[in-house]
Amino acid sequence: MRLPEPPRLTRPTTAVRRSWLDGELADRLADGGSTELLERATADFERFVAERRGLRQLWGVPTAVLWYVSGPHYLGELVIRHELTPALTETGGHLGYGVATPWRGQGHGTRMLGAGLAECRRLGLHRVLLTCDAGNTASRRVILANGGEPDGRVDGEDRFWITIPPEP
Repeated sequence: MRLPEPPRLTRPTTAVRRSWLDGELADRLADGGSTELLERATADFERFVAERRGLRQLWGVPTAVLWYVSGPHYLGELVIRHELTPALTETGGHLGYGVATPWRGQGHGTRMLGAGLAECRRLGLHRVLLTCDAGNTASRRVILANGGEPDGRVDGEDRFWITIPPEP
């Protein structure tokens, strides 16, 4: 499918309701995971979006959730944890991301993470930790394409550090 505009990171928005719901359903069908989030979002999408907007305390640190969108199309989500706890230093790291199943394999993860690193620079982060499941080769490629430097494995997750250069 041709996108109506270049994708960008934005705060969660109700403008992508149908696409978010379709993407979440496709993700759950693909991985067999819980549909609880999909059920809550289907019941009241405005409330669901409102709960994800702005800076929140998650994992014990200030956290922002951003969506990667193009017009009415939801492509994925990026989570920025502004600090690391001891647990996040082991697994989880500063950034988490996911591309909705219908949009995978098209380079969106690489571009979304690149945009997320620019957001991290804006927040004053100069070096960020990312982790991914040791078997997740697609995520590994995305991280490496964005300058990830391997830093071992903890609890089945590969660790990578990315140094964020100053703005040109």
